Amino acid sequence: MTDITIQYRFTLENGSEESFDVSLDERTLELSEEVPASPPPWTALGFRQCPNCPLDTATAPQCPAAVKLVGLVRGFARVLSYERVHVEVRTTERTVAHDTSAQQAVSSLMGLIMAVSGCPHTAFFRPMARFHLPSATTEETVYRAASMHMLAQYYVHKAGGEADLELEGLARRYEAVKEVNRAFVRRLHAAAQYDSTVNALVVLDAWALTLSWAIEESLEGLRHLFEPYLDQ
Repeated sequence: MTDITIQYRFTLENGSEESFDVSLDERTLELSEEVPASPPPWTALGFRQCPNCPLDTATAPQCPAAVKLVGLVRGFARVLSYERVHVEVRTTERTVAHDTSAQQAVSSLMGLIMAVSGCPHTAFFRPMARFHLPSATTEETVYRAASMHMLAQYYVHKAGGEADLELEGLARRYEAVKEVNRAFVRRLHAAAQYDSTVNALVVLDAWALTLSWAIEESLEGLRHLFEPYLDQ
C-alpha cells in the first residue's frame, strides 16, 4: 500500500534549509517513522506527563507524540520564534508556499505530526491530517474541524450509534487537547534551546481555545454560507 507523503521544506533567514517528510499509511493514517534508537529523556512518558494521559509507563515507556517530534525539535533547536522563514509544503496533489514566522510554520507541521503520532487525545484529528491544509486561518480551521466532526457523526449513525449533532463530543475533545498542549509546553521547555518549538505549541493551544469558543457560539459565524440549504 502506498504511503501518503507531506513534505515541509523550510528556508531560514540565513539561507539554510530544513526538510521534513511526514509519511502516512494510506489506510490507517499512522505515521510511518521509526522511533529513535536512543530517544532523549524528555520523550519518556513519565516526564512531565499530561495529567489526562490514559497511557501507562509499564506498557508505553515513550510518549508517542514526543518521540515523533524529536526530529522537528532538533531541527529548530537554535531558531527563534520571530525569525522569518519561507515554507513550501508539497503533496502529491499540490505545492503551497508562503512566508511566515518560525513559530507559525513550525506550529503547522507540529499539529500535523501530533495528529498522527499515536497520542490517544489527538487521534480524532487524523481525517484532517489526511486533507492537511498548511497554516490554515482561524475560519478555515473552524470550518474543517466542525465539518470533520459532522461527517464522523454520519458514519456513527450509519454504524447504528447515536450521532452528536450538538457538537458536544467535539467540545470535549478540544478540552482534552488543550490540557495536552499545556503539558507539552512544559515538556518542550526541557528540550528546546530556543523558543520556536515552544511558541509553536502555544500557537496550537490558541487554536484549541478558538475552536472551543466557536463551538460554544454554535458556529453562527459560518451560518450565512449555508443559506441555500436553509432556504430549502
